[in-house]
Amino acid sequence: MTQKNCYILGIESSCDDTAAAVIHNGEILSNVVATQAIHEQYGGVVPELASRAHQQNIVPVVHQALRKANIDKNQLSAIAFTRGPGLMGSLLVGTSFSKSLALGLDIPLIDVNHMQAHILAHFIKTQEQTAPNFPFLAMTISGGHTQIVKVTDYFEMEIIGQTIDDAVGEAFDKSAKILGLPYPGGPLVDKYAQEGNPKAFKFPKPKVGPMDFSFSGLKTSVLYFVEKEMNQNPDFISENIADICASIQFTIVDYLMDKLKNAVKKTGIKEVAIGGGVSANSGIRNALKEAEKKYGWKTHIPKFEFCTDNAAMIAIVGELKYKSQEFAENNVVASARMKF
Repeated sequence: MTQKNCYILGIESSCDDTAAAVIHNGEILSNVVATQAIHEQYGGVVPELASRAHQQNIVPVVHQALRKANIDKNQLSAIAFTRGPGLMGSLLVGTSFSKSLALGLDIPLIDVNHMQAHILAHFIKTQEQTAPNFPFLAMTISGGHTQIVKVTDYFEMEIIGQTIDDAVGEAFDKSAKILGLPYPGGPLVDKYAQEGNPKAFKFPKPKVGPMDFSFSGLKTSVLYFVEKEMNQNPDFISENIADICASIQFTIVDYLMDKLKNAVKKTGIKEVAIGGGVSANSGIRNALKEAEKKYGWKTHIPKFEFCTDNAAMIAIVGELKYKSQEFAENNVVASARMKF
């Protein structure tokens, strides 16, 4: 199999989604995701339950990905998998399976950094999106990470700003929980926000370094605000849910954009991309489109299917590494706190 005609199987299992995808010359042939509904009743991901569900899902998900791609496993050129960061138990399932499959098929194994994959998902060939030009700024926003990254090449990335405590996705989900919304609450905040007044209530924006983030204080201010209003009116949330969500979302998005503007100013780079689960949020997408018109930026917003955890982004990194022959040894181990 030549490098120009390779099939890469990507496997993702960093949190609570088991995913597999097949890529061929930059084109995604299949992208299958099995979500785990069991966590909804607990209001968050339970690591032990997540790893057990991965064990149940990984074989059928990989089988379906190969079938949808219309190829046999023996046609695969390499196996790419998420090595980290993520939940250790979940990572172990994907790592162990990938190592075993690569060994059984006698093909190369490629380890992938989950956060790099969110950024490099922009290089998946689609009709809807064009790949960024180097150098560009990437803002990775998810339930576990909030970072601004200067990207000078596929694997030359420098974190120039990041959260000092909680991630933006957690701020959305915890705010939703305070409002009594079910898990995962972030998408519901976005849904209600589209019907509300973003200036109805004011929340403070944390003060940290010019390109760094902090979200713990915002969650606390939302909690105290809701408690105070509920003491005066027990029906306050139900009567004002849209305005509350719109105000929370406006504060978070405005805060993210402040940091991004600082990064553009400091680096002089006006090409900006976003990635991670929160990049599916309508507020941040609209704010980026407005910034493109207002400041002359060139912005890159991924397709919805490439925002949340998926294996297509793992597969594209696998293909890039395959072309440069960057393979992992079979004794490679998962890393819950894997760095760039």
